[in-house]
Amino acid sequence: MPKDKNFEASLAELERIVAQLEAGDLPLEQSLELFERGVRLSRECQKRLDEAERKVETLLKNEDGSHRAVPFDETEE
Repeated sequence: MPKDKNFEASLAELERIVAQLEAGDLPLEQSLELFERGVRLSRECQKRLDEAERKVETLLKNEDGSHRAVPFDETEE
């Protein structure tokens, strides 16, 4: 996957692949190629989500190293 492709673009491509595979009108070889591409995209998206989660956890660490739970919809005032 190119480095310049962002998460949203990767996810959109994955959704297109899923739609094509669900339609069921592709030859077997093309279906397998799309499935393989979809697996790679899924793994890359999951990796990016995991990295984002680690960044959020780091940002929410207290000074003593403990973590505090903060809902994503909480706004700082």
